[in-house]
Amino acid sequence: MTREYIGVDLHKRFFQACAIAMTGDRLWEQRFPRTADGVGRFSARVTGECAIAVEAMGPTWAFVDAVAPTGAAVCVVDPRKTKLKAGHAAKTDRLDARRLADALRRDSVVSIYIPPREIRALREVCRGRHQLVRLRTRLAQMIRALLLRCDAGEPPGTTLYAARALAWLTTVQLPAEAACQLHRLERLYRAVHADATAADADVKARAAADPIACALATMTGIGPILGLTLRAEIGDATRFSGGPALASYAGLVPRVDNSGARVYHGRITRQGSPWIRWALVEAARYAMRRPDARGRWARRLAVKKGLAKARVAMARCYAMRSSPPGARCLPRRGSLRDWGQAIGLQDPSNRGAAHSMSYVL
Repeated sequence: MTREYIGVDLHKRFFQACAIAMTGDRLWEQRFPRTADGVGRFSARVTGECAIAVEAMGPTWAFVDAVAPTGAAVCVVDPRKTKLKAGHAAKTDRLDARRLADALRRDSVVSIYIPPREIRALREVCRGRHQLVRLRTRLAQMIRALLLRCDAGEPPGTTLYAARALAWLTTVQLPAEAACQLHRLERLYRAVHADATAADADVKARAAADPIACALATMTGIGPILGLTLRAEIGDATRFSGGPALASYAGLVPRVDNSGARVYHGRITRQGSPWIRWALVEAARYAMRRPDARGRWARRLAVKKGLAKARVAMARCYAMRSSPPGARCLPRRGSLRDWGQAIGLQDPSNRGAAHSMSYVL
């Protein structure tokens, strides 16, 4: 059977597919609705000998799961690194599907990691908790701004969700319009805080049952929430050649412009996983208090370059010295040695256990 290369231009309501042969001849192309029936009709035309290329976007993982039973090799393409429109003036859904198929045939696509369903579920749990906390913070800022405009004073304590702060809100005397707005915000804040508390408990329970999250929690600045976030967002750490590759994936490495004798190092790239970058920078905020040589280096850098740059440098240091056991770039002194001991990797002969678990870091 002739191998087919299929390019899929995925959209919210439909997707355009184009299949070409190894010679580059177009075999078929069709537009399908992105429904169970449409994906089923597409899967009926796909065999185990096919290779499918689809760009990464919102419904990509659902599409990948739907076509997985066909046995076809699915490649999720990074649209930022695979320039399909280069040299072309026109851009349509049909042309995009053709170019995806042709790029897959020529092996010129840049694919991304397809996390298993368990990792995706952990990501949803951690990201959902983070969004709830951000929403709670935003509501607290709105309440404080309203109190400031009305010159009603400040709630006691530093956190608005404390019991005495919430009790104080019920006693505040404001004008009728402002009191109505405060009542609405307070009602929303209490509801979001309850959901955020439940999400926190869920994340901590999952982290307690995960050996990698527990091991990461032993590192300075990383607790169960950041540990589970790193474990979920990195996924299979063996896909990285070492710590520098992980730092680049997190977008924590500086831009480099080198031409001849001129070398320019700019800001960090910020290209990659924003969730890993956020977790490492949050951990670096507390890791700068370490009493060892690395903590002293970070504090000296904060005096010289500023606190923000020192935190990013500390986060990059955490990533650069974080390598999976058995990888080509092993952890150096003072990095994840304690993590290896925490999951039973005291001797090098047991390093294969980390690969079989496909755990993070």
